[in-house]
Amino acid sequence: MGVLGLPLRKVERLPLRTSSALAAAGLTALEAAGTAMLFLRKAGRDRAVLARERGELTVDQLFHQMLRGPLSPTLPSRFGNAVQVIDAGGRILAATEGLENGPPLSRVVPPRARTQVEHRLRSPRRPWRTRGSGDRTLLATRIPAEVTHRQRGKAPLMIYLAFPRVPWYGSRRLAAATAVATVAGAAMVYAIVHRSGSRVLAPMAEIRDEFAEITATDLARRVPVPEPEELKAMAETMNTTLARLDTAVSDLRNLTSEASHDLRGPLTSIRLRLENALADPEARWPRVAADVLASVERQEAIVTDLLTLTRLDTGQPLHPQRTDLSALVAAELRRREATDRIHIIGKLARRVVLDCDRLLIDRLLANLLDNAQRHADSRVEVTLDVDRPPGEQAAAVLTVADDGDGIPPDRHEEIFERFTRLDSSRERDPNGTGLGLPISRDIASAHHGTLTVDSRPGHGARFTTRLPLAAP
Repeated sequence: MGVLGLPLRKVERLPLRTSSALAAAGLTALEAAGTAMLFLRKAGRDRAVLARERGELTVDQLFHQMLRGPLSPTLPSRFGNAVQVIDAGGRILAATEGLENGPPLSRVVPPRARTQVEHRLRSPRRPWRTRGSGDRTLLATRIPAEVTHRQRGKAPLMIYLAFPRVPWYGSRRLAAATAVATVAGAAMVYAIVHRSGSRVLAPMAEIRDEFAEITATDLARRVPVPEPEELKAMAETMNTTLARLDTAVSDLRNLTSEASHDLRGPLTSIRLRLENALADPEARWPRVAADVLASVERQEAIVTDLLTLTRLDTGQPLHPQRTDLSALVAAELRRREATDRIHIIGKLARRVVLDCDRLLIDRLLANLLDNAQRHADSRVEVTLDVDRPPGEQAAAVLTVADDGDGIPPDRHEEIFERFTRLDSSRERDPNGTGLGLPISRDIASAHHGTLTVDSRPGHGARFTTRLPLAAP
């Protein structure tokens, strides 16, 4: 690892397309080298077997020539073999060209139980050895005296045949060819992977450049969507995230603007009331304090709504606890019964249990009741029931309905937008914040529930909240 550590670290610092191409080319080269070695080893074995078979064929041919008559002193060379026929006294009777007058190729004699033995020749130089031919294999064959009576010399005779010793890789040419093929294959893989990487990374570079230019003041821009499926999915996800971020920033700007406007009104009222009171020596300070307190309460309501929105928007964890929604609604109705001018009718099922954040659910209920009493003419009806649809989770259904002017159908969703107040709402309660219904819907969503409205002009409005029941 110490030897390979430095090269690997250098490769890791290269551009992604280059390092990927090098890695693919390296793996291809290793695989090709392993395959080439197996191929060369098999080719070497096949060539070695072929060389031996040719040597044995040459010996068989000499044997049959001996049976027909005396051998010629100079034997023809076949398959590149070197041959000597030597009698028992060491005299050369026949040999291939160049070996007639030389020393015997070997003194090896097969044992009595065998007629042929193989031996490896390691002589540094022989007349029959060509430059760079390397070692050779010797076949020493003993010819019995009874078949050599026609030959000159003293029996028994020995045939020494030397043929090239085949290396394990077959031949230098074959090894060079496989090496070239391995290098060429690795180079081709490098080129293909590098080109493919360029095709993949080029759209990524465009996405990166476009994304780097997008700022908080230009969130409407989108990154280009390339054709490859994986990059297309990534770019679409980024565009979806940008759209959400654009919406969030836009909501934040609107929230800041509206909150500043709504907070400035009570502050201005407080300032003017105090300045007038200070300038009037006969000012009635209890009345001034009451007016200032009303403005402070409005500011407090706005700040409380903003804090609730911040908690919901930032995804802060809820604090769920087992809650009997029936008891919670009944307690709120009793609290309002003695003070509110609008009569509230309650129809509540018993023991409707939720796992919820009790403070937030209490806030949702208060917002819905405040809204209903603000717009009702004579009465508000609150119902609580349980819906158990087949195959679905059971849910608590809380409905708050009033008999007021109602809401136009085309503005049903608009009332759930922050700081949105209809004209009728401004007339009935000019000090409202326009955050009650949006907060209520966010609370329902945080509890995996829903808040919807059903209304038409002249027939009041019905707000329905569905919240999942607690597990038994």
